[in-house]
Amino acid sequence: MKTKRLALLGTALALLIVSGPLSAHHGKGAFETEKLTVVKGTVTKFAFINPHALVYVDVKGDKGDLEHWIAESNSLNHLHRGGYDKDSLKAGDQVVVTGQRSRNGTFTLDLQCQECSVKDLQGKVLLGYYF
Repeated sequence: MKTKRLALLGTALALLIVSGPLSAHHGKGAFETEKLTVVKGTVTKFAFINPHALVYVDVKGDKGDLEHWIAESNSLNHLHRGGYDKDSLKAGDQVVVTGQRSRNGTFTLDLQCQECSVKDLQGKVLLGYYF
């Protein structure tokens, strides 16, 4: 009986230790949550995939060089509930992307905030935050 209790206690403790890092997946520490970054460019690819949809955008940089940006959106489940699908964005679309930039300086945006979106040049939301 004592052995079973120890085994159960050990298993429970192991599960608690292992489950700690699982919540890190949805952390916002990698992004500048206190300000928004806006880029204007051309969609090169819209990957409507799990765990998060990805929008690839080519942007003309300040010095005229081509920057390849990636914007990570919500899960497909959330996007479907908001009325979005794999055809919401197409390669060649001219867009304005508003998101939270990666702190490490890469051309990466997080689109998982209420102010975050992908709009066409007339301001129509093509892909927006939905929760």
